[in-house]
Formats: sequence, C-alpha cells, structure tokens
Amino acid sequence: MLYSLLQTEIPEIAAAPVQQEMSFSLIEMASKGGVLMIVLLLLSIVAIYIFGQKWWTIRQAGKIDKDFMMDIRDYIHEGKIKSAKTLCSKYDSPIARMVETALARLGKPLTDIQAAVENVGNVEVARLEKGLPYLATIAGGAPMIGFLGTVMGMVQAFFNMSQAGNNIDITLLSGGIYTAMITTVGGLIVGILAYFGYNFLTAKISALVYSMESATIKLLDALSEEEENNSDN
Repeated sequence: MLYSLLQTEIPEIAAAPVQQEMSFSLIEMASKGGVLMIVLLLLSIVAIYIFGQKWWTIRQAGKIDKDFMMDIRDYIHEGKIKSAKTLCSKYDSPIARMVETALARLGKPLTDIQAAVENVGNVEVARLEKGLPYLATIAGGAPMIGFLGTVMGMVQAFFNMSQAGNNIDITLLSGGIYTAMITTVGGLIVGILAYFGYNFLTAKISALVYSMESATIKLLDALSEEEENNSDN
C-alpha cells in the first residue's frame, strides 16, 4: 500500500511547475534608482579621476635613483656643486628639488639651509595631498546620499500604500522598497571604493614623506661634514 501511495505522489511532485528565476543586470538595477543614482555616478567618476591622477603624481614623485643621495654626498665632498645641481635637474622629484634648494644656499648658516629645505618639503607634501580631501568627502558622503535615496523611496512607497486605500497589494510595497534600496547599494559601492582609494594614496604619500625626511637628514649630515672640514683647513 505504501508503494502504491508513493507511485501516486511522485508524478504529482514531478508535475509541479518550476518557478523561473529572475535575473537583472547592474545597469537595469541602477536605472531604477532614480535621480540620485546619477549623482552617485558623477561622484564615482570624480573619485576615479582623483585616484588616477594622484596615483600617477605620487608614482612619478617617487622615481629617483637609489644611489642619488650617495652621489650628491660625493659631489659635495669633492666640491663639484655644479655636477650635483645637474644631477638634481635630471629628476622631477621632491627629494631632488629639496637638495637643489640646499645647494643653491651653500655658504649660508646650516640652520638657514635646513629651514629652506623644510619649507620646500612642506610645499611638496601639500602638492601631493592636494585633492585627497575631495576623495575623503566622497568616501563619507556617497553612502549618506544612498541612504537619503532609500528614505525617500520608502516614503514614496508608504505614500502609495496610503493612496491605495483598502486595495493594498504587497507588490506595491515590495517594489518601492526594492527601488529604494538600490541607492543604498550604489552609495556603499562608491563610498567603499573611495575609502580604500584614499587610504591607499595616504599610505603612498606617507612612504614618500619618510624618504624625503631620510634624504634631508643625509643632506644635512653631508653639509655639516663639509663645513667641519672647511673649518679645520
């Protein structure tokens, strides 16, 4: 009897209709987010531009020969200041410009040279960090714009339900929530990418600043040694 029962149940199960899964692309999903998705798109373009431009600038600023400071030190001890300046002019780097500033002030007190080098260093760091506040603003502001779109969508969904009266349909609410949550997803994506990009660039700048400080110390040591040698002679 159990066998005959299974025989009658299995065909019914097999005959049950299989629900077709719905699929949608990211573009279709974004198009349902409304006007705020355009704002998020513009912010993403600005963030990508800032990241690419700053990454290239930092990369170019860090391009310098590893023996650069050793060569500068040898030129200073040998009195070949012109050769040292020529070497500095070959590099478009903050370190080279700092050294060139110091070489242009040779003969002045060491404290004056140090102050001039530090001023140039501060200007170079400010140039490297230019634009990063905008990237940080996008990282914090994009998710907030996304949440704003979600709240606005929820308000619209509940307003539509209130207008429907007794003819409330669950799809009326679910469709509004679905549309509203899209802006949250978009805002979080833009914010997360901008946040990681900002921290990546900040880490690169910190490493370059460390190299600049190390070069400054080596330069001042070389100038101090040369000053002592001249005073002994």
